[in-house]
Amino acid sequence: MSAETADEPGGSATTRGTVGVELSRRPLFYAVLGPFWAWLVVRWVYDWVVVPGTNVTSRETFFPTQPFVSAGEVLRETAAPPPLAGLLDWFAGGLDFIAFGIEALPQLAAGAWVTIVLTVVSILAGLVLAVPLSVARVYGNRVTRYPALAATELIRGTPLLAQLFVLYFGLGLTQYVRVIPGVGVGVLPDTAVMVALIGFTINSAAYQSEYIRSALLSVDSGQLTAGRAIGLSKVEAIRHVVLPQGLRFAIPGWSNELVYLIKYSSLASFITVRELFFRAEAIGNDTYLYVQIYTVAALFYIALVVSASAFMSYVEDRVAIPGLGTKGRR
Repeated sequence: MSAETADEPGGSATTRGTVGVELSRRPLFYAVLGPFWAWLVVRWVYDWVVVPGTNVTSRETFFPTQPFVSAGEVLRETAAPPPLAGLLDWFAGGLDFIAFGIEALPQLAAGAWVTIVLTVVSILAGLVLAVPLSVARVYGNRVTRYPALAATELIRGTPLLAQLFVLYFGLGLTQYVRVIPGVGVGVLPDTAVMVALIGFTINSAAYQSEYIRSALLSVDSGQLTAGRAIGLSKVEAIRHVVLPQGLRFAIPGWSNELVYLIKYSSLASFITVRELFFRAEAIGNDTYLYVQIYTVAALFYIALVVSASAFMSYVEDRVAIPGLGTKGRR
């Protein structure tokens, strides 16, 4: 994850933002992702409210699979010349894939919920930590600048998976997390998820601080001087004058971090977090249909990533100031 996208507010950030907006305006975008999110929300509500406590492997699929299985059998039993027989068998395999995917949907929906929780909570909590880190890097003195630099480089210089292992296996944070009231009750995350949230938050904070630092450097230094000239303290000028401008420049990089978190959330499966990849792997271990289940899981990830990109493009449009940054030039 590089901070290069935030260094030039008018550069690569323009391309990323434009692509997201174009996607969000296409009818196909709404035709595909609209039903996907509608089904996902209904699925969650049904699982939590209508049949709470039902084992994830025993939940209803909402969609019948027998018609696809029967149609596939009919195609395989149809007598046809070799070229056409191969094509019919290919179509039969596609129908079997659809039936298999439908059966896996309840488990993947449960995993998608954990993936979304990991992503959203981590990026928001990481932002809270990233802002003071980036401000310390840009406007702090030696007492604040070097510790912030050391913390940022330590996190960015080590693999996320290693960080999760240290927190989960090395420090044993689960023994401290499990005493928190409400952990693991209902839809609230369990201990492994809480440890993963801590790890993702720390990791995301380090990368976000670089995006924000680059964005703050892109704000004209005269803005801080102007703030001081009207009677604001240095901290007040940074908070009320510089940060509102810099954070707008950081949105493309922040969008990039959001997409990364969605995909990197799969690493949480290594510390027993039952997110999307964990559920897909479990299904593959039971059925040995690894290609099929990972293909369905990939479709889930694509839907999440495209939705996140479109949402961040919408946010970028909403907070844009005409004449300032990338959106004002369109």
